[in-house]
This record gives sequence, structure tokens and C-alpha cells, in this order.
Amino acid sequence: MVFITVVINYMDRTNISVAATALSDELELSTVQMGLIFSAFGWTYSIFQIPGGITVDLIKIRILYPFILTAWSIATIVQGFVSSFAALIGCRMAIGVFEAPSFPCNNKVVTQWFNEDERAGAIAVYTSGQFIGLAFLFPVLAIIQEYYGWRGLFIISGLVGIVWAVIWYIFYRDPQDTKEAMAQAAKDKSDGKEASIAVVEDTKFTVKDVVKVFGVKKLWGVYIGQFCLGGVLMFFLTWFPTYLVEYRGLDFIKSGFLASIPFLAAFCGVLVSGFFSDALTRRWGVSKEVARKAPIILGMLLTTSIIGANYTEDTFWIVTFLSIAFFGNGLASIAWIFVSLLSPKRYLGLVGGAMNFIGALSAVSVPVIIGFLVSDGDFKPALVFICALAAAGMCSYLFLIGKIEEVKLD
Repeated sequence: MVFITVVINYMDRTNISVAATALSDELELSTVQMGLIFSAFGWTYSIFQIPGGITVDLIKIRILYPFILTAWSIATIVQGFVSSFAALIGCRMAIGVFEAPSFPCNNKVVTQWFNEDERAGAIAVYTSGQFIGLAFLFPVLAIIQEYYGWRGLFIISGLVGIVWAVIWYIFYRDPQDTKEAMAQAAKDKSDGKEASIAVVEDTKFTVKDVVKVFGVKKLWGVYIGQFCLGGVLMFFLTWFPTYLVEYRGLDFIKSGFLASIPFLAAFCGVLVSGFFSDALTRRWGVSKEVARKAPIILGMLLTTSIIGANYTEDTFWIVTFLSIAFFGNGLASIAWIFVSLLSPKRYLGLVGGAMNFIGALSAVSVPVIIGFLVSDGDFKPALVFICALAAAGMCSYLFLIGKIEEVKLD
């Protein structure tokens, strides 16, 4: 269920990139204006990460998730009826507000329902939704736009989210509301085993608590890494289709299918990363430092290969370099495991919100920076910028996190 929710989440984040060429032509928007529209989601998404994380710790997921799903889906539908730059900015900001708690929600679900040595695989499964969903959705969204226009694309996307919100409310339960789960947890406790589910108690927060989660060097390694990881992802979620259509000269439908290949590569990367990382700790007894960090560091290193696309005009090699880079981005996408490993249980939502706040700043800055870098029609500086982000993310995991252990915030 979390996997499907992530697919819908990213569909509503990225349908603007599919609509970008037609939308900008009809409304006569410049690349700088499109960069601002792309980044408007990130303005509110980042600002509301801390409040969103706190909200996740205070409200049951069964109630919170359907509410935010419905709210951001309505904002998506409204995009199909507006005709101005300012209105599009407003809609994208509204989507950012209501999607802000989504990944802290996902992380809390996994932390509650999975043991520590199973969480990387669980995180890999739901995180893969952002890649496999878009791999198949890019061509589908392109076809929908071909038949129904960019306005129809937004309306259909939003309706899907509203239907799924109803399904979530009907079927999802928190562990503490499930008799079987609570009985199993009690049995595990009486047998002296690690509980198969973790009931995360509701709690209250103060400003001091927020300051605490930004005062730990170890956590800053994760925060900076998430910014760099998100920056690479934002290129693929915003400017990538434009890169293929306007800079590489591919037709719209063909670009939709070619754009799906790097997402499939990232899907493979995140699944390999998650299940291999779990296997290293569970089957072979490899230390958490190696098992959890190695996929992320290797993934960031592979992502730097995106620079190779600047040195070829062959479509095959362009897509190959981008696919290797996005495979690496997928490998590094189990970073949410560090929230579970490093933060005290009562701070799960808050630390997750802090991590996603810093990560979401990439959604604010990267699309605008790329918009300026490509304003003369040349995408090469943008790919150099993405390569540098990946290298910086690799360094943050190598030099800042250190030993993987729960940080002391209380």
C-alpha cells in the first residue's frame, strides 16, 4: 500500500514535467519561469517538513494519510483549470504543503511493522515506487496528454489520488489497532525476542526538541546526503523530459518511452540495494557501517557518470550514461534506513522531517539553478552541476556519519 501511495505521490510531483513543453508553449513561459514552477513545490514541501514530521508523530497514519492524499490530489486537479503563471505557482505550493508529511509517514509505517534487519528491504520496496511507477507512468502520462491535453493530464492524475485515499482509509490499520500484531508483540516480549512490530507512542514536542535534531554532526551527514540525493532526483523529475525533447531533439512520445529507461534502472538499483543490504547484516553478519553505507556510497559514485552524456551525441550512449547515473541514485535511495537506525523512537517523525526538510531544499534550488544554467539552450553545465552534487553526497556519508548507533537527544 505504501508502494502504491509513493507511485501516486511522485506522479503528482512529476506530471508537471511531462506537461512542461505543451504548457510553456500555450502560456508562453520562459525557461526561468518554468524553473520557478518546477521549484514551487519544493518551497512549501521543505518548509513544512518539520511541522509535517511532528504531525506524523501526533496523528495516526490511518487518519493522516488519506487526508493529505485527498488534499494534494485536489490541488493537482485545480492545475488543470488555471491559465496563469501565478496560479500554477500557487497550485504547486499547495501540493508541496500536503505532500510534506508523506515520507515521514512511510518511514513510521515501516518502523512500526518491520524488524530492524528487514527495514532496508521494506524501504527499498516502497522507495522503488518513485522509480518503477514513473518508468511506466512517463509513457502513459505522455499518451494521456496526447489525447486529453495537459489539462486533462492533471485532472486524471488528481482523480486517481482521491480514489486511493478512500482505499487507504478502508484497509490500513496501525499496529496498535490490530489484535494479531499486538498479540505477536506481547508473545515476542515474553519470549525475550525483539518485537516483530514497534508501537511508536504519541508524544509532544518543544522548540528545544527541534533544535536538538539539528545539533548532531552524525545526523548532518544524513541531511547533506539527502540534499545531494534529492538534487539528482529533481533533475530527472523536472528537466529530464525537456532535455530529451528540446536539447536532444527527440519527439514527445519517443522521449516518454526513453525517459522510462533510467527509471527502470533506478528501480533495479533500489531493490538491489535494500535486499542486499539486509542480507549482509542478517545472513553474513557484516557490520551495519558497511552494510548500510556501502550501497549509498557506491550509488553516489555511479551517479557521477552522468557527466558522460556531455561527451556523446549518440542517443544510445546518452540514455546509457543517464541510466547508470540513475541506477546509482536508486542504490543510494535507502537513506531512510538511517532515520530508523540513528534516531530515538520518539523522535522518528521529527528526525525524518528534518532530513526531508534539508533534502527538500534541493527541490527548491536545483530546478531554478538548472533553469538558469540552461537558459542559453545548453544542458552541459547542468549535468556538470548534477555530477558535483553526487560527489558531495558521497563525501557526506564517508566523512560525517561515523559509527551507526542511536544518537542521544534526551
